[in-house]
This record gives sequence, structure tokens and C-alpha cells, in this order.
Amino acid sequence: MHVQEWLDSVPAAAVYAVVALVIGLESLGIPLPGEIILVSAALMSSQHTGVNPVVLGACATAGAVIGDSIGYAIGRKGGRPLLAWLGGKFPRHFGAGHVATAERSFEKWGMWAVFFGRFVALLRIFAGPLAGVLHMPYWKFLIANVLGGICWAGGTTAVIYYVGTVAEDWLKRFSYVGLGVAVLIGLGSMLIVKRKAKKVRPEQREAEAEPVKAGE
Repeated sequence: MHVQEWLDSVPAAAVYAVVALVIGLESLGIPLPGEIILVSAALMSSQHTGVNPVVLGACATAGAVIGDSIGYAIGRKGGRPLLAWLGGKFPRHFGAGHVATAERSFEKWGMWAVFFGRFVALLRIFAGPLAGVLHMPYWKFLIANVLGGICWAGGTTAVIYYVGTVAEDWLKRFSYVGLGVAVLIGLGSMLIVKRKAKKVRPEQREAEAEPVKAGE
């Protein structure tokens, strides 16, 4: 079953919980499709399904911030052995090359890596645990984490909601335009038929009159 279809089949409260949980687990360091879930739910909210976009954005932000914070705590406690263990379990996401790339980003950008990492799939999974492993001061991590979570989760929800609403309005207008065009075509066809009928009637009268004259 497609993500959108599954979300359509559950109550709004469950949608909020699923979005917060999946994004939280992804932020904690588990490779899950958090962005896909958020986009699908935000699109639902634009279709009058009972899903409130403000509540949805708040739940997504909370999941992102809490998940990243838990990931930070796990990374700080587990250290590099944790990254090695994750590399064995999820080599496609936590391979040595990916870890090295993420480390270089953190060493170069610091707090900005946490902030902008929220918008990049790979760094979104790494941000919390890696910040903990590298012993980034928690207050710096928390500021970047909260701001990144608000901008990413809230911004994504707002943009998708707006796009969905505009698309719906456009489709409605398009349907009205189509109806108007159909009406105009119908009226035009009626006028053409009437004009042809008017031309045919005199010809029929002349044709009927000719035999009468011949008989006389």
C-alpha cells in the first residue's frame, strides 16, 4: 500500500503520531523515510481530510528535535564504537565513506552542519549521533537542532500545504473553464445548425415549387 493511501486510512491523531514517530526515529539515527511521510501528510492536510497543517508541523518539529536530542545522547555515550556497529548494520547509510564525509562537514561547519543537515537526507540521519560522538557542546547542538527542526518541518509542511491548496484551486478553475468552453461549443453548434436549417428551407421550397409549375 502506498504511503498516501495508508495515511488516508487512519484518523488524524494517528497521522500526527506516525509523522512524529518516523521523523523522530530517523533523527535518532535509524534510516527511515521521514521526509516522504511528512510530504504525504502535508499534502493530505491541503485536501480537507481533517489533518491540521499547524498541528502537523508542530508534531513533525517535536519529533525532529526530540529524536536528534536522543541521538546526540546515544552518540555521546556510545562514541565511535557505536558508529562502527551502525556501519555493520546499515552499511549503505553508515559506511566508512559516509561517516568520513559527515565528520568533515561537522568539523568545518559546526552548528551550521546540524542546522543544514536537517535538509540533507544523509546528514539528517547522522546529525544527532555524530554531534554526540564529536562532543559538540549540547547548548550549541540544541540551538541548531531546534532552529533546523522548525525550518525544515514547519517549512516543508507550509510549502506542501500551500502547493496542494493552489493546485486544488487551479483544478477547480480549470474545471469551470472547461465547463464554460463546453457551453460555448454547444451554443456555437446550435447557431451553425440553425443557420444551415434556414438555408435549407428556401431550397426545399423551391424544389417543391418546381414540380407544381411543371404540372401546370
